[in-house]
Amino acid sequence: MASLYMALQDTLANALTVIQNAEKLGKKQISIKPASRVITNVLRVVQESGHIGEFEFVDDGKSGAITVQLLGRITKIGVVKPRYPVKVTTFERWEKYFLPARDFGYLIVSTPHGVLNHHEALEKHSGGRLLAYVY
Repeated sequence: MASLYMALQDTLANALTVIQNAEKLGKKQISIKPASRVITNVLRVVQESGHIGEFEFVDDGKSGAITVQLLGRITKIGVVKPRYPVKVTTFERWEKYFLPARDFGYLIVSTPHGVLNHHEALEKHSGGRLLAYVY
């Protein structure tokens, strides 16, 4: 029972792991439980980059669930732990560390302007905390 409890500590990491595993299996639709605002914001950024299709929140009377349509375009998706603080001037360093090539994939960053990919954060000249990466 302790391992199940430990696995539920980071809901964002669980959600991205479910997406990664479903992509490897070739599934077209998944359900992520429990739902949270952070997961929804990260999924919105991943959707805008074209890696996933539509997603919707389903209220189950508890913590909710998110149904996600997969397109089979994700090679790898993961969470960044610990959530490193990043400045505008250090995005390139983190890009080299987490992404396989320059301008291939996105870092997902929580900024004062909301959850953005690192290209949008550079345009808005805003730093923040690294949440995840996708390519």
